[in-house]
Amino acid sequence: MAYPTFYRSVRVDGLSIFYREAGPKDGPCLLLLHGLPSSSRMFEPLLSRLSDRYHLVAPDYPGFGHSDWPDPKKFAYTFDHIAQIIGRFTEALGLLRYTLYMQDYGGPIGFRMVLAHPERVEALIVQDAVAHNEGLGANWKTRRAFWADRTANEQALRANLLSLATTRTRHVGSDPNVERYDPDLWTDEFAFLNQPGQAEIQSDLFYDYRTNVEAYPKWQEWLRNWHPRLLVIWGKHDLSFDLSEPEAYRRDVPHASVHVLDAGHFALDTAADEIANLVRGFVGASVNRSSHA
Repeated sequence: MAYPTFYRSVRVDGLSIFYREAGPKDGPCLLLLHGLPSSSRMFEPLLSRLSDRYHLVAPDYPGFGHSDWPDPKKFAYTFDHIAQIIGRFTEALGLLRYTLYMQDYGGPIGFRMVLAHPERVEALIVQDAVAHNEGLGANWKTRRAFWADRTANEQALRANLLSLATTRTRHVGSDPNVERYDPDLWTDEFAFLNQPGQAEIQSDLFYDYRTNVEAYPKWQEWLRNWHPRLLVIWGKHDLSFDLSEPEAYRRDVPHASVHVLDAGHFALDTAADEIANLVRGFVGASVNRSSHA
């Protein structure tokens, strides 16, 4: 039996944090962390496919989706800050142990949460999220220039990061079969990016992305030392990141399960059934392992 999805909010640090929740609360927990410029909406395909057995929780970050969008003049849009808020979000919901599913921005938020509280993490699922400098592809030339000199490069960065063309390319990538993609995916996200204040919010957060690159060695060291159970899912048509990244994870965690799919950066757009089956097998194996430990 599939469970219905509920659309809820909880107060965290004075903010309303929206989240989607499905599945039995006594089931194995999956904490789903979304990317840019998406929201917890990107996980609807998993909520509908996995709620028969798993407890799925997908929050919107501050400044995204249906969570509060505090004024960037009064709120620090940094990955450290958002990771702290999402960490307190899990505490507010009483999530003591979970498998962490990280896509895109979910990677830097999730890895900060992992390093802060490794005891809470049952296993890791990485979907098109980078933890190695080599994984940043050709698109990042403009973005690295923005980090080096924000004032001189902000206009170019916004054109590169927030345009309709880039928003579409994040989904379709190099996939020749464009007809597989619902155009509402990128037109809805582009409409979101054009809401008042969003350009400032997303520019602030992306300027802070440089701190992720600086932190990559720490994340890699944690992976090599802890050898967590790790599932890596990658869309081969992803133009946001380099296709070498999945194997970089395998170098850090040799027993990682790595799958490159016929999909794009948001692989759930076209490969939801395949991903749901991979997650089901991976989390199920984790549960069985824990029960026999």
